[in-house]
Amino acid sequence: MATGIDFSPPFTLLEGGGYSKDNVSATDDENSDSFNSLKQMSSGKPPRHLSVMRHSVGSLKLLGQTDLSLDAETLGNRSPDGKAGFLPVFRSGSCSERGPKQYMEDEHICIDDLVEHIHACEDFTSPGAFYGVFDGHGGTDAAAFVRKNILRFIIEDSCFPISVEKAIKSAFLKADYAFADASSLDISSGTTALTALISGRTMIIANAGDCRAVLGRRGKAIEVSKDHKPNCASEKLRIEKLGGVIYDGYLNGQLSVARAIGDWHMKGAKGSACPLSAEPELQELNLTEEDEFLIMGCDGLWDVMSSQYAVTMARKELMLHNDPERCSRELVREALKRNTCDNLTVIVVCFSADPPPRIEIPPTRVRRSISLEGLNLLKGVLDCNS
Repeated sequence: MATGIDFSPPFTLLEGGGYSKDNVSATDDENSDSFNSLKQMSSGKPPRHLSVMRHSVGSLKLLGQTDLSLDAETLGNRSPDGKAGFLPVFRSGSCSERGPKQYMEDEHICIDDLVEHIHACEDFTSPGAFYGVFDGHGGTDAAAFVRKNILRFIIEDSCFPISVEKAIKSAFLKADYAFADASSLDISSGTTALTALISGRTMIIANAGDCRAVLGRRGKAIEVSKDHKPNCASEKLRIEKLGGVIYDGYLNGQLSVARAIGDWHMKGAKGSACPLSAEPELQELNLTEEDEFLIMGCDGLWDVMSSQYAVTMARKELMLHNDPERCSRELVREALKRNTCDNLTVIVVCFSADPPPRIEIPPTRVRRSISLEGLNLLKGVLDCNS
């Protein structure tokens, strides 16, 4: 189905913390036309550049007026105020830094125009986008492998695009098994995986691990993924049912996450139930005009700031310059100032060509009150000043 798809690298790597100005899509340098070629990937290990900055910015090709009317009528896309025809516009920026760690093991991908990217797939015609953050551990091989192949596994799945949820779940497991078969790679390395696939107004977040996706909705932070830590109640129950144990917050005393791709030294035979799972949890939602941007970040960001703080800071930045790449850079810098102990990767995805509007608090005569949006904004400002 996906013959001829190009998965070349999306980013320009610059030493010394520079930023790429290139407007390019997220793919790999080499084409990956067959699974055999995956096994020939380089097994390069750290060290990498001491400072890695990656950037992908673009804008979605807008539909013509006729197509827009048709989509609004067919799909019933209506914003909360009743206006028909709302479709998000996708603009993204990303930033990665090694931080205080010795090696950079994070990977990420940004594709703002998915239709153009998977042009060979005629069944997928809605405006769409794809983003991913992959936080590697124990080496770089797993994160690099998943970034290079996860989208291909999704769109080549027999369920895509009829049942995107099934295709995504299947793709995570296929990526895990394919990595185990890649004899030239270090299959004891592992990675968490957080992806966002958007088609029209529908966004599906898939997560395995402790990266996090947070939606900015008129100043309010909406967490759209769950951190898979071993001590999380549901994960702890699942782990113990499968014979795993948790020591001091670590799965089997070795890993600080409950779900990951790779880490085959901790897994049994393929297909067998294992305390360390590669299966993602999915959340689907319909974007509205209230949804202004999405922040995707590895745990190096969320270890040192709350979701609400990140949304408040990002909104303030976007109101100033309306640049998602600069916004992601500022979030990384703030995390470094707060002494994060990990690699840092942040993606900011905007859903409008315009900056977020100023939130007005209407005056009242009878009694003084503040809206929920205002309360969230105030909370974020207080967090910023604390």
